[in-house]
Amino acid sequence: MGDLNTEIKTSSGADRYALHGLSLPRSVLNALDKRGIYCQPAVSLEHQHLANRYVLRGVESGGAVSDIGRACAFVAQDGRPLAWLQRIDSIGVNGRHAIYLAENLVRLEMLRVGQTCELVVTSHTLSCPSGRTRPDIRSEVIFHGRDGVLPRDLWKQDQRLLRSNVAPVFYSRAGEVASLPERFDLAIGNITACVCCVGCKHSHVGVPSGATAAQGEV
Repeated sequence: MGDLNTEIKTSSGADRYALHGLSLPRSVLNALDKRGIYCQPAVSLEHQHLANRYVLRGVESGGAVSDIGRACAFVAQDGRPLAWLQRIDSIGVNGRHAIYLAENLVRLEMLRVGQTCELVVTSHTLSCPSGRTRPDIRSEVIFHGRDGVLPRDLWKQDQRLLRSNVAPVFYSRAGEVASLPERFDLAIGNITACVCCVGCKHSHVGVPSGATAAQGEV
């Protein structure tokens, strides 16, 4: 993890974070794999043949062990939770939890190593170029913070009640506290809970289909 970066950027091929999420070194990926933590941050374009329209697909996934956690989840552009298309039940832990379909969504992805966190929040929308029927995915980085510090050991059982109410504190190179995007406060708290949820088997961010959630999900 390097220094804080909170710029808003438009995906142009040079910005790997906007479309693909966190860029993690092989040593971190190997550590996650060894501990059985599976995170699927990709956003894909899908075509609904009956409705004759395109939608975006995202998968909430991840979890933690005591020393490391990684997770990604999806919310609406205004930060409200999305209703999942389906919940995924599994014998295993720290894997896929729910599938979302929407015409636009925001992805939150976080990595925790001990008490140090990296967070990237990205917006994904459909953009249809003139003369084409198949849209592109337009992606922008809303927030990217590195070397954030968790003030509590949230993965410990005696700290469990604080999960979702605590988020990492990120600093600039000059040592100033960086403001998290306010409309995503709840979602950031929930994704923080997921990277501290040892043996996670459930969604932390989404809501059941039919529950009160943001408009726009499919």
